[in-house]
Amino acid sequence: MTTDRDAPHLFLVWTDHLTGRRGYLVVDRLVRGVASGGLRMRPGCTLEEVEGLARGMTMKEALHYDPDARYVPLGGAKGGIDCDPRAPEAYGVLVRYLRAVRPYVETVWTTGEDLGLSQDLVDRAAAEAGLVSCVQAVYPLLDDEAAARKRLADAFGVEVDGIGLDALAGGCGVAEAVLTALDRAHVPYAGTRVALQGFGTMGGATARFLARAGLSVVAIADVQGTLANPRGLDVERLLAARDPHGTVDRRALGPGDRELPGDAWLAAEAEVLVPAAVSYAVDTANQERITARWIVEAANMPVLPAAEAPLAARGVSVLPDVVVNSGTNAWWWWTLFGDIGADADEALAHIRRSMRALVGRTLDRADADGTSPRSAAHALAAERVPVIAERYGRYR
Repeated sequence: MTTDRDAPHLFLVWTDHLTGRRGYLVVDRLVRGVASGGLRMRPGCTLEEVEGLARGMTMKEALHYDPDARYVPLGGAKGGIDCDPRAPEAYGVLVRYLRAVRPYVETVWTTGEDLGLSQDLVDRAAAEAGLVSCVQAVYPLLDDEAAARKRLADAFGVEVDGIGLDALAGGCGVAEAVLTALDRAHVPYAGTRVALQGFGTMGGATARFLARAGLSVVAIADVQGTLANPRGLDVERLLAARDPHGTVDRRALGPGDRELPGDAWLAAEAEVLVPAAVSYAVDTANQERITARWIVEAANMPVLPAAEAPLAARGVSVLPDVVVNSGTNAWWWWTLFGDIGADADEALAHIRRSMRALVGRTLDRADADGTSPRSAAHALAAERVPVIAERYGRYR
């Protein structure tokens, strides 16, 4: 039960005067006057959804708290727009939303890409809306703003095999969460099969890192359906054939690749499922189709709480989103605050070390408490939030 003391700091509901589309902003908590969390665009997005995501961002920030690091955890926030990002009017809606919430982006809310939006698109819309940057609210907390902004800009210019470092950071963290779980269970990478829902920024990078680690990606679902091959899909070929929304050109399919219904990824013969697209993808009905040993939440809130108990009863372990997909957010702040530089090798190594440590702490806590990994992660965050509040306070 949420008390008034724990209630979100801010709710905002916006209605676009031209299209009637709704947009939302929830600031769950402030630390030194600032909160962090991405902006998503999807049809059906709700205030309740955005509130849950904002609460999750508070936990992600807290879980990465290191008192010896330059990165100072922020509060949690999230934005959402109820609109199909492929709709002709979507970009105009995005610009008008950012104009409407501009005072918050300038002072308290640092944001970036999330479901349905790319960072390039958010940056372009933010500039058109008159913003200096979508993370400008954090600038007053920096020791050297000019150096920090240059470092982050340089990092966004780094590419690895044709993909931007910013687009790889989150997927690297997700992959490391998978590999950590396999290592703890003494399961070899070779022969371990993975099925993913979503092949955009997060899903695509996750697939690449897992394939390069020796795992076999046997199913990938996008908006047109599921692509499957029990002998393993050619991830690099499919990455080269996807559009900005993560949809694969079917002309790139290779021998043995099959097209299946969109929900076929759930029942894929795989040890690991990675939902990396929409929220609420696994519910009480379709969870019965899952035979995988692990579900690794690359998306935000993909497994409904009511589905988790029957999954656990069948021996399916869910690694929670607040841990698994926290690498993107942390990479931004490690770079901006100066814990790492604009270098791919340094950044990816830091993400791997940090995610392995965080996943390890979470699973150790789950074992010690006899609870789920999600409950363990929430317990760790609950212990850290008051420590951060005492050290830094909610306001400047």
